[in-house]
Amino acid sequence: MDLDAAPPPFVTVRSERVRAVLGLVLIALACGLGAWVFFRGPSPFAIDVWWNQLFASAPIQPLLTIALVMNQIGGYVTAILIVPLGGALALFLTGRRWTAVYFLAASAGSALLVQVLKHTFGRARPEDILVLADYGSFPSGHTANAATIAVVAAIVFPTLWVRIVGGAWIVLMAFSRTYLHAHWLSDTIGGALLGAGAALVLAVVFSRLRARDDDRATLRRNRRIPDAASSAPT
Repeated sequence: MDLDAAPPPFVTVRSERVRAVLGLVLIALACGLGAWVFFRGPSPFAIDVWWNQLFASAPIQPLLTIALVMNQIGGYVTAILIVPLGGALALFLTGRRWTAVYFLAASAGSALLVQVLKHTFGRARPEDILVLADYGSFPSGHTANAATIAVVAAIVFPTLWVRIVGGAWIVLMAFSRTYLHAHWLSDTIGGALLGAGAALVLAVVFSRLRARDDDRATLRRNRRIPDAASSAPT
């Protein structure tokens, strides 16, 4: 049995449809949560207040340091330019050209959706915020960016440890945003839904082009096997 053989077409089509539906559902849930936040008025949810008050005392220095590092990594120039361009370059250099384009598109699409919802709902941030932040608390752009990266990584490298690390990255980013009082807890949930949804939808958009990268990788691997066999001592 050929383990490198491509899955049957109907399996691929079905999985892509599931991704598309799941991605759209996640984006719809994020928009629905934002609408709920907007129409209920300026008061945060009870769970938002409870979670925010857990960190109302003076911050613990190690946790504050980690949160400030995450604040820098997940936003500003790092998130807008360095991570997307660096990740895309790494993928391009390993022969995954269209996957690199997919990563850039997912990052840009997620960031665009975040800004649209921020300016649509205009939610106020917690008053005890510890860092500088842009307009609009919902959704969390840092968390959306983390979710986009995690889902893209899980799609491109579908292994268990990549999924575990990606999930931990999202949780850590969400925690850091609330620890700094930069967001309400519901903001981070909305960001995670939005970022993951954007990555899934764009994975479907680029599915055929990403498949070309996989085909080229399989071709290179198959070429190396005869070369290795011919160079083996007899």
